Amino acid sequence: MATIRKRGDKWHVQVRRKSFSNLTRTFTRKADAIEWAREAERTVERRGLSTDPRILERLTVSDVLTRYRNNVVPLRRGRKNETIVINAFLRNEVAKTRLSELGATQFAAYRDERLRAVKPATVNREFSLLQHAFEVARKEWGIPLSLNPVGAVRKPKADKPRERRLGAGEWERVMQACGKCRNKLIEPFISFAVETAMRRSEILNAKWRDVNWASHTLQIPLTKNGHSRTIPLCFRALSIIAGLGNVHSGDEHIFPLSSESVKLAWQRLVVRAGIEGLHFHDLRHEAVSRFFELGLTVPEVALISGHRDPRMLFRYTHLKAEDVAQRISHLTGLRG
Repeated sequence: MATIRKRGDKWHVQVRRKSFSNLTRTFTRKADAIEWAREAERTVERRGLSTDPRILERLTVSDVLTRYRNNVVPLRRGRKNETIVINAFLRNEVAKTRLSELGATQFAAYRDERLRAVKPATVNREFSLLQHAFEVARKEWGIPLSLNPVGAVRKPKADKPRERRLGAGEWERVMQACGKCRNKLIEPFISFAVETAMRRSEILNAKWRDVNWASHTLQIPLTKNGHSRTIPLCFRALSIIAGLGNVHSGDEHIFPLSSESVKLAWQRLVVRAGIEGLHFHDLRHEAVSRFFELGLTVPEVALISGHRDPRMLFRYTHLKAEDVAQRISHLTGLRG
């Protein structure tokens, strides 16, 4: 079914089957030509070529991503950021590539280009979005791509996760800087984050109706991973929100702030405090680490933080062998 010929410095592949249109593709490397031919043959055997493959000559990457941005992204939780990512990609030369000429090579070059400007984790997030767009195109829109061109690209190894905690005296400096903020909600907002390990978006979305004063809990209807969770509120956390002076029980937000206002306030605050390299999200790491230091177990901390995989919590424990030895001795009554 598949014929592979060398024409000049290129390898030309043609897959033919009776009653179906021919599939053709040109490659620089023979290995790529062979791999594509095998996949094309498998596709023909499984479901035939019900869609005219010549559509690949008419469509470009831009056509796929524009349709995905307009029809799929608006239904997704991260639609705002995903729209920004796609719009930026549409300005890249790769977006002009016809689907008939598209392969992993173009996205590999894009990956290398992006890595000169952003971190590997950013590239991986972008590739995850682009890969999903082409999966939708292949499986739901009938675009006869034999392979997902993004899925075939090697993803860069992500950097080591941040483990930044508050250093000696930094919390006191943060609180002092909060006292100079014009917005008086910033200080309780930051304090609440450290007491609950909640993400910034989760705190901003929290409403008074989500608080159960009798059980000392807070319901988080929608989290980053798409699951709801109910977290316990310590006395300090309850005191913080009770002290806001506008306690309600309805749809009002506990902290009526915008994401941008909190972001800008935090940036000014750390500069005022003279602290370098401290992100707001580091407060979540600080909070989770403190829970472990209080003696909470992994399941207990996972209940609060919302981590679905307990292994993700290991980097928060900061265990030392000598501390564990003392704890074992204490528990077994052998401590001298």
